[in-house]
Amino acid sequence: MFWKFDLHTTSHIDQLLDREDVTLRELMEEDDVLQECKAQNRRLLLFLSQDHCMQELVSLITTEPPADLEERSRFKFPNIACELLTSDVSIINDKLGGEESLLEMLYRFLEQDPPLNPLLASFFSKTIGNLIARKTEQVITFLKKKEGFIGLVLKHIDASAMMDLLLRLISCVEPAPLRQEVLHWLNEEKLVQRLTELIHTGKDEERQSNASQTLCDIIRLSRDQANQMQENMEADPLLAVLESQESVAGLLKNMFEGERSEASIVNGTQVLLTLLETRRSGAILTTVGVLEQPLGNARLHVARLVAALLQTSAPSICQELCNLSTMDLLLDLFFKYSWNNFLHFQVELCVAAILNHPSSEERPSPASNPEGEGETSIHNALVAHLFQKCQLVQRILDAWEENDKIQAEGGTRRGNMGHLTRISNMVVQNLEKGPVQAQITDLIKELPEDCRGRWESFVDETLRETNRRNTVELVSTHNMHSSSEDDDMESPFPNDLSLQQAFSDYQIQQMTANFVDQFGFNDEEFMCVCAQANAAAFEACCKERIRQFDDAEEEEDIWEEKEMNYATQAKSRTR
Repeated sequence: MFWKFDLHTTSHIDQLLDREDVTLRELMEEDDVLQECKAQNRRLLLFLSQDHCMQELVSLITTEPPADLEERSRFKFPNIACELLTSDVSIINDKLGGEESLLEMLYRFLEQDPPLNPLLASFFSKTIGNLIARKTEQVITFLKKKEGFIGLVLKHIDASAMMDLLLRLISCVEPAPLRQEVLHWLNEEKLVQRLTELIHTGKDEERQSNASQTLCDIIRLSRDQANQMQENMEADPLLAVLESQESVAGLLKNMFEGERSEASIVNGTQVLLTLLETRRSGAILTTVGVLEQPLGNARLHVARLVAALLQTSAPSICQELCNLSTMDLLLDLFFKYSWNNFLHFQVELCVAAILNHPSSEERPSPASNPEGEGETSIHNALVAHLFQKCQLVQRILDAWEENDKIQAEGGTRRGNMGHLTRISNMVVQNLEKGPVQAQITDLIKELPEDCRGRWESFVDETLRETNRRNTVELVSTHNMHSSSEDDDMESPFPNDLSLQQAFSDYQIQQMTANFVDQFGFNDEEFMCVCAQANAAAFEACCKERIRQFDDAEEEEDIWEEKEMNYATQAKSRTR
């Protein structure tokens, strides 16, 4: 039966290549031409590496398309050509880097009068940058022979692609001796001085901004490479010039010479601030260990922005977040930074916004709102993305089992478990009743059988017990004045550990998130608030306990009869 089906299919590209008169444009019209190229389709690669094809590809990325073409299709072929040239296929890299005539065609792009077309400039920069990384010696030798190369790049520095090209020359050249040779060449060409000269009151603001950013990136890249460099390696000559008194004096002179402008002051100050940056070590010591790469303020703010965008329920935003796999990345960060409650809260808001989106029944009818159906379908795609691509259920189960293993070995409960509990409950609640109940039910049914079984056991047992513990009543009068003589107590304190239950880590994490979200405390301020709140709570509880002891019968000496055993208490704690 198996042999009845011919599972081998010939691609349409192979069919086209069977024709003797096939053209490059016909092949580039095919949707899978890039995929076939990266898959090392030998017939296709042999065709593309022919002289006339390579010349046409280079011409496409360096020549302005006809203006009479439709805007959306003007740069279709240049874009495909760039992707083919940078597909990291050795036969194309060898051809492009080894043929000086092709490199000359590329180089002529720089000889145009400014401004360059931004898209073509990006195609050019990406292609040259790929060659710098893959055919380093050939390309560097070619560029060094061009006396005016640095001048032409700086002539077009208003295009950010030229800034990227300079940074590739500084950071992407290997091995180290060759990189050092390139740095000396750039220093001989007075790159730093020329960039500094562009930060001048009489220069175009865009050129000033890009020159300033390039200098800042050179400083950071050079310092990072210096930290990784062996002791016997030579220092970076570009960094040495930038840090010299002469260079700083020249920068200040350009900033304030002649008629002062805000742009030159801002851009010059940016370089000075970068020079003054203190270089921290690659690891940060925290109370829970060494944090190799902090989440950072920028990523936290982006997470807040994504959460706010999701709450708008705009279809275009939902579609773009799916395309970019934004939720997948946020969940990666959620589990990687298990002690950053500020991030956990934002991810929880994102999941809530996706799961609690109003259903089509709660919206106006399609007749009055023809876009309603489209919005619902796009949002349904986001829900499917959360469960299929992001594998929300599998991540919850894996994280929970990993945490249980850590605790069983005597480790500390992870700091994101409270938020993970809330996210899990959101999924369960929407399975029972919610705007996307039917869809989530179907998505759960699509899970592999073993995963579905793990999820059902988790919901019925683990999550139910966790919710029970998290909803234990706070200290009550009944509990405090219980006179049961049957309690088996190892210490004079009640064995319900009500103080611990009242301040379970689940609730503390919610306090953390809410305090920060509402009041905007920074880390140090928040820790002070928490410390004061915990101290006040502890003092109140102690007073209540002492009052209990005062009310007890006088003949009972609890301190004499019972031995305090803090070790036992510590082991019995859930955190």
